[in-house]
Amino acid sequence: MSGEANISETPYLNDSRTIRLLTYNIQVGISTSSYRHYLTRSWQHVLPHRNRKENLNKIAEMLKEYDVVALQEVDGGSLRSGFINQVEYLAQEGDFPYWYQQLNRNFGPLAKHSNGLLSRFRPLYVNEYTLPSLIPGRGVIVAKYGDPKDPIVLVIMHLSLSKAAQNSQLLFIRDLIDGYQHVILMGDMNTHADAILHNSPLKSAGLVPLPGVSHTFPSWSPEKALDHILVSRSLEIKKAGVVPFPVSDHLPIALDVRLPDSYFKKTKKNPA
Repeated sequence: MSGEANISETPYLNDSRTIRLLTYNIQVGISTSSYRHYLTRSWQHVLPHRNRKENLNKIAEMLKEYDVVALQEVDGGSLRSGFINQVEYLAQEGDFPYWYQQLNRNFGPLAKHSNGLLSRFRPLYVNEYTLPSLIPGRGVIVAKYGDPKDPIVLVIMHLSLSKAAQNSQLLFIRDLIDGYQHVILMGDMNTHADAILHNSPLKSAGLVPLPGVSHTFPSWSPEKALDHILVSRSLEIKKAGVVPFPVSDHLPIALDVRLPDSYFKKTKKNPA
C-alpha cells in the first residue's frame, strides 16, 4: 500500500457499522516473560532467532479477528528479523489486503525500527510524520477512511519516554487532528491515559479513554498502563479490553467501535 490511496476507490467501511481495532507493541517478535529476559535475550534485538517467526505466526493468527491493527516496535526487514519485513509478513499471514510501514530508525542491515498499519479497508490516505524529539526515531502514521469531507482519522504512534518529549509530540499530534470530528488514537504512549487527557496538549481534544481497559506492561505481570486507544465522543464504544496474549512484553488492546448513523448514511453513497 502506497502513502496515498485513490479516493475514487473508497469502499464501504463496514456494512455492520462496527469496526474491530487492535493496537500492539510486538517487540520485534521477541518473547519476554520476565525482567531477566531483557538481559538474557537482549542479543535478539540484533541477531536472528529461530523462534521469532513462530511468534510472528502466533501474532498473525490472533490478528485475524480484527479489521484495523496498529503495530509498534516492528522490524522492517533486517538481520535480526531474518530480513523479513514484519509488517508485510503479518499482513500476508493475517489476510490484510492493505498495509503500511513507517521506518523510524534505520540501522541498515542491523535493525529497521518501524510502526505499522494493517487494514481490511482501503484508506483514503495514509501519511507519515516524524515526531519532534531530541533523539530522532519517533513517528506517527495518520490514515483516513470513509467520507473525504468528514473522515474517520486513525492515528498510530509510539511516544518517547520523557514527559517533555511526550508533550512536544502530543502538541504535534493535536495539530494533525485539529478540526476532525471522528478521531481514534492508538499506540504505545509510554504514559497513563489520564496524563494525556487531562495534563497534555490533547486535554481539549474531546477524546475519551476505553472503559475497563487497564494495565498492559509488563505482559507477564501487568502493572503499568502504557498502551492506549483514545476516541472521539462521536464514536460509540461497543466493546473494549486488554487482550490476554503475552507474546511480547506488552499486551494488546482491542476495541469494537460503532460508526455514527449519520456518518454511515453519508459513506453509503460512495461506490463499493
